[in-house]
Amino acid sequence: MVKRGFTVTAPAFLLLEDGSIFSGNAFGFSTQEIGEVVFNTTMTGYQEVLTDPSYSGQIVVLTYPLVGNYGINDQHSESGRAQVSGFVVREQCETPSNGTSTETLHEFLVSQQIPGIYGVDTRAITKRLRSQGVMMGVLTHGPIDAAKRALGSATRYDDVDFIKVVTTNKEYRWGVLAGDKVARYRVLVYDYGLKYNILRLLESRGCEVLVVPAETPAKEMLNANIDGILLSPGPGDPLLLDYLVENTKTLLGQIPIMGICLGHQIAARALGAKTFKLKFGHRGGNHPVKDLDTGRIFITSQNHGYAIDASTLDDGCKVSHVNLNDNTVEGLIHSQIPLISIQYHSEASPGPRDNEYMFDRFLGLMEAHKIGKGGM
Repeated sequence: MVKRGFTVTAPAFLLLEDGSIFSGNAFGFSTQEIGEVVFNTTMTGYQEVLTDPSYSGQIVVLTYPLVGNYGINDQHSESGRAQVSGFVVREQCETPSNGTSTETLHEFLVSQQIPGIYGVDTRAITKRLRSQGVMMGVLTHGPIDAAKRALGSATRYDDVDFIKVVTTNKEYRWGVLAGDKVARYRVLVYDYGLKYNILRLLESRGCEVLVVPAETPAKEMLNANIDGILLSPGPGDPLLLDYLVENTKTLLGQIPIMGICLGHQIAARALGAKTFKLKFGHRGGNHPVKDLDTGRIFITSQNHGYAIDASTLDDGCKVSHVNLNDNTVEGLIHSQIPLISIQYHSEASPGPRDNEYMFDRFLGLMEAHKIGKGGM
């Protein structure tokens, strides 16, 4: 029996650090949260967005006007809990229509202690963020004056290492190969804030998967009888993560590596490249990316606020993919070491599935390394 929730109309406010105030109605958990305010243009997949660890420390504004119409179910979460600091929508549906739904969006936010606001002009918020850039904000179900004071004294998003908040506390294995099946490859995943669909796609390709905490020493992993390492996505500014960069330097050239999103930035920094913050980031399921090897253009799912400075790449590192909206780096390969990395999400969730081929490239990289052919 699906429990249908309902909201009691009460005021809520989103305050941005530029002084703008957006008033609407409260839903979700009644509290106050501060975070970096960002927007996402995806049209479906709000449950995946809510549970994506890369949104840790952020208040997410969805541009699609109706949210919650298919409820919440047990299959679509990308981590073990909601990760956003707050949720901003134009309209939230209180009576979802979906046979797999177990609770409403409102009920889910209450259970996860996440505040929400609806009835606001999300297009106006998005236009402000596009013109001025992402900024800190506070979502409150309480008095505005107290919220303003809290926002004025809050630590900025760029100054927090969120990896230590979202990474797993202990290593674990994902999935079990059924029957007499033998693993094609043994893959170790560094959890910087990974999404479950990365693990699902590796498992579906016959990989035995071991997930380890972000700070696990590289030297231990090189002795773990593995075929490849995946550096996962995650939240925050890569400039704060020198300890992950140094760890990755030990791995480069020793074993095939695939980096996704933050993992892509960490791998690039380990090769000496620099990163920079984008004005309003790339977040949504409709970003065009060109694969320079094949010339094909893919529509991709993205969620990041930082990018690699192509001018700082070393001579052996080659840009493999570019963003057709702003020409930022979307992928890297290396001529001398077994490495591929992408800025976008090949595992999508939500988003188009065309880009899962990057996992097949990773398997090819491991196979080539196994038979002694080395890199790309």
